[in-house]
Amino acid sequence: MKRSTTTIRLAAVAVTSALVLAACGGSDSDGGGDKKTESAPANKGDGTLTIGQLLPQTGSLAYLGPPEFAGVDLAIKDINAAGGVNGKDVVGVKADSGDTDSGIAPAETDKLLKAKSDVVVGAASSGVSLTVIDKIMSAGVVQFSPANTSTDFDEGDYSKPDLYFRTAPSDILQGAVLANLLIEDGKQNVAILARQDAYGETLAKEVTKNLKDAGSTVAASVLYSEKTGPGDSQITEIANAKADAVLLIAFEETTTIIPKLIQAGAGPQDVSTYFVDGNTANYGKGDAASLPDGTLKGTKGTIPGAEAKTEFRDRLATVNSKLKDYAYSAESYDATVVSALAAIVAGDDSGEAIAKEIPNVTKGGEKCDSFESCAALLKDDPKTDIDYDGVSGPIELGETGSPTAASIGIYEYDGKNKIEPIKYIAGNI
Repeated sequence: MKRSTTTIRLAAVAVTSALVLAACGGSDSDGGGDKKTESAPANKGDGTLTIGQLLPQTGSLAYLGPPEFAGVDLAIKDINAAGGVNGKDVVGVKADSGDTDSGIAPAETDKLLKAKSDVVVGAASSGVSLTVIDKIMSAGVVQFSPANTSTDFDEGDYSKPDLYFRTAPSDILQGAVLANLLIEDGKQNVAILARQDAYGETLAKEVTKNLKDAGSTVAASVLYSEKTGPGDSQITEIANAKADAVLLIAFEETTTIIPKLIQAGAGPQDVSTYFVDGNTANYGKGDAASLPDGTLKGTKGTIPGAEAKTEFRDRLATVNSKLKDYAYSAESYDATVVSALAAIVAGDDSGEAIAKEIPNVTKGGEKCDSFESCAALLKDDPKTDIDYDGVSGPIELGETGSPTAASIGIYEYDGKNKIEPIKYIAGNI
């Protein structure tokens, strides 16, 4: 397994044999949130840092729920073992974000706010986050997503620092990495089949732009309804493109789309196939969704975020012994730790006090790589400027609340439809 380090810049991408990229997705809707409202007046916290967890237990991204919940739970466990926050244990409260089809997130968010959450970790889906972001911020509570990758959060009304943060990079990065991966693999004529939502459209657009900039061809780019999936004519269009690679930008509907592509002669064993973070899950026997052995052998996919290393996986098993997928577990862990450290620096567990310190504890100070070590520095000298680098790598949150440094993992499926990382690309955005 290789790890490469590359500078990532938000600019046009020129791809050669090495990676020169712009800058990663997890939305299942174009969102329906209203424009951002002003945050409530600052309130002093109640003395107990409460971490709400608005993560998917049901819906099209439910496979992401277990690793994300586990990441938060482990962080709370580690924080409390090291003395808690401002003299008290951190409290965790869980809720189901569902997806945009179920529409349960606003009501579940109300439960978290009623439980006096100071920080809400979630949602996984950018579309879901956009339906609750105003509600959360209007309550003076931090929203800290481990998996939102929509470019919406760095643009327009959401581009200024406020109460929203994320530990996942934007879809711009994943689009650039995907295009480069296709080119490095010698693919010159690519067909794209994508969900017609903010996630699918943005990724398809970014991949297309980067492929064309590098002189490659997009033989077909087909958007399908997120509610009904691709129709027969759309599958036929992909098959008739006679592409040398198919990029499938999808969620759980992957298990119904792949058999249709196979029947049309455009399945993974007929044409090189590529996935994204929305569908790069395990599909083996015993997994939440499965496909026959060998179906995905050789298929590659990308997932934003650093590798969940063995030591971290072992520790995650102490809070969830049945965990099989690890996507965004590290980002969930770090969102929780960063929030706790910010509360210590602020001397206050209120959302607005935490928000003011979140960027500061992620950059420009004395390096520390665990809650315990960072908290020890602050105990020795409360004025210490700390720079937390976590299990997801350097965090360094920028002026929009998004990472200015990030990693993307490239994965490949084996004969049992299980994914394993083959390379990580890390750098500055």
